[in-house]
Amino acid sequence: MDFSLTEEQRQIVNSVERFLERHLPPEEQARRDAQHDPPYHLLKVMADDGLLALPFPQAQGGLGSGWDTVALVQETMGRKGWMAASLFNRAVGFGGMSLMTYGTEAQKAALMPRLIGEGLLFALGLTEPQAGSDAAAVATRARRADDTWIITGRKSWISDAAQADFIVTVVRTGESASGREGLSILLVPKDTPGVSFTPLPKVGNNALPSYEIAFDGAEVPAEALMGEEGKGFVHLMSTLHYARAGLAAAVTGAAQRAVDLTLAHVTEREQFGRPIGKFQVIRHRLADMQMRVDQSRLISWHLAWLIREGLPSRRHAAQAKVIATEALQYVTQHGMQTLASAGYIIESEMQRLWRDARLYSFGEGSNEIQRNTIARELGL
Repeated sequence: MDFSLTEEQRQIVNSVERFLERHLPPEEQARRDAQHDPPYHLLKVMADDGLLALPFPQAQGGLGSGWDTVALVQETMGRKGWMAASLFNRAVGFGGMSLMTYGTEAQKAALMPRLIGEGLLFALGLTEPQAGSDAAAVATRARRADDTWIITGRKSWISDAAQADFIVTVVRTGESASGREGLSILLVPKDTPGVSFTPLPKVGNNALPSYEIAFDGAEVPAEALMGEEGKGFVHLMSTLHYARAGLAAAVTGAAQRAVDLTLAHVTEREQFGRPIGKFQVIRHRLADMQMRVDQSRLISWHLAWLIREGLPSRRHAAQAKVIATEALQYVTQHGMQTLASAGYIIESEMQRLWRDARLYSFGEGSNEIQRNTIARELGL
């Protein structure tokens, strides 16, 4: 396994850094956070720069790059522009790979060129008031009527729902009231009549809006079915490693940013006649923070390599998600403690990273559930 970068990968990383310096510098990120203003326009810019084409096969208009290159882009975005990393991952790691993995040929033909060339945004309509970690408890139903599906139910905490072009919606089409059997996936345009959105205020991630979605007899054509009817749970599981790989890489980048901010502070801040970075307690704290980030980076790169090579990665995806998200919480917590009031002021970038970090140990699949997955993969 070779973690060294190719010349092409170095050029891509440099290009992404320039992209973020131009379109999403720290002051712009602060403004968007304060004004709850997501940078959705960047998806089109990413498409124009070829970034959204990276992981997809050339037959679909992509560049056919390995997932290790995609992970490098996601980590760079996390380090230089956290909001962009989140957008990129939802477009590529979730939306694109869902289409590629279990989308129909007609869906791929219609939407992949638009995703790569225009920057389509997809939301995942999975979570419900009683169905989060327990995905098999989904109660939203879709009833077949001639050439349409009629959807009734509620979804909650759905990121980007009102802004997405499509909602990849998990519904119950079988007879059972619960359980994995009978779940299906429908591709629902966000402007479908009978679909409405209610925003949900949050503590952090102000540039990642969340919504409750109501489906009140919303109708979509029969062709909206993704994959096979009744195989929705299997389809979802088949793409989780892409989403978790992207999240782990982006979170690693954000964690490195928190370490970099802390290091700059302890070099400049003086107490008792010397920079506070000269005190052993601070030196050890920074050492522990950097070690956590490096551990996160190694597991993220390993997961990306497994995906590139087509090797089994279910356990490694769960491990990467846990290690990366807990590393981010660790370094932002200790970054806040080290910066003290300089970090607590609302203008501080550290406090934004600290607030945003709290979501990811339970979002995208709680870390408790990930540990269950790891144990099960170990044969326990």
